[in-house]
Amino acid sequence: MNGDAALQRLWYGPRWMSVPLWPLAWLFRAVVSIRRLLYRAGLLRAQRVSVPVIVVGNITVGGTGKTPVAGWLARGLALRGFRVGVVLRGYGGSASHKVQVVTAASDPREVGDEAVVHAASGPHVVVTAADRVAAARRAVAEGAEIVVCDDGLQHLRLARDYEVAVIDAARGLGNGQLLPAGPLREPPGRLESVDAVVFTQRGGPTRPALAVRRPLTVTARLTPGDAVNVSTGERRALDSFHGRAVHAAAGIGHPEAFFEALRSAGLEVAGHALADHAALDPGRLPFPAGATVLMTAKDAVKCRSFAGADWWFVELGVHLDRTATNDWLAQILERVGLTGAGVNLG
Repeated sequence: MNGDAALQRLWYGPRWMSVPLWPLAWLFRAVVSIRRLLYRAGLLRAQRVSVPVIVVGNITVGGTGKTPVAGWLARGLALRGFRVGVVLRGYGGSASHKVQVVTAASDPREVGDEAVVHAASGPHVVVTAADRVAAARRAVAEGAEIVVCDDGLQHLRLARDYEVAVIDAARGLGNGQLLPAGPLREPPGRLESVDAVVFTQRGGPTRPALAVRRPLTVTARLTPGDAVNVSTGERRALDSFHGRAVHAAAGIGHPEAFFEALRSAGLEVAGHALADHAALDPGRLPFPAGATVLMTAKDAVKCRSFAGADWWFVELGVHLDRTATNDWLAQILERVGLTGAGVNLG
């Protein structure tokens, strides 16, 4: 993690630290701009599928809460009576070149950890493929009436009806520089062209709100919920771990956010940060054998075959104001041309 930690310090530190990398960032900006121009000119063509497509993504590299927001949106649409298809690349899986329908029992080593988490948490169809157009078409073939694409804001080949950009309110856009000088995949101005910006809050301090003029802005609180035993499925309130020696492992884009959420819940944890999508090595665990371990759902699906008796994953709650929730989902359905009686979400 030393290399990852160094990048985080560079990307979320003072801008002057990244000056030597600015020429490469300018080159990256040129490539991004030319590619978007080719799509606008029709020289590269976006492919449309036969149902509405919502893309949930980010303009920074990792760690914004994108997947929880995509899952929340998919469940909200399902509660309104629609059969939802979730499509994603299957990052970290060995078979992302294939189109695969994912279930909760799928092997995350093949389909990716985020895909298995989606399949385990909602009544929708989950499909992975590096080619998001092919994945979306397969989801439609499996009965999806609307598609939520987890990531893919930059995958312009898939035509979309609604775009959501997710931003970590605590880290914002970092130093504001494009890769590799900063964490940005696209210039900050890209936020003016999406339909909604979701700012995720995890209970810690936040940066001043970004000046985003055009799209709807939504605030989503990400809070730790119950702990679920990786092997048995037993549920336990998180506060039952108070006063115990607890180790926490996280292979996500921003591991420290998970550790801080546990500490904010009153737990004293020893954190073990892994690279995003990395799996725990059963032969080289970073914590003692027999330890009490808390992890994210994304990590847990990769540990099912060797999990210790006291290993737990922590559910993540996504909370929006009730009025904002229903207004936002109503806006999305109107924008994409769908209606449904549905159920109000709290």
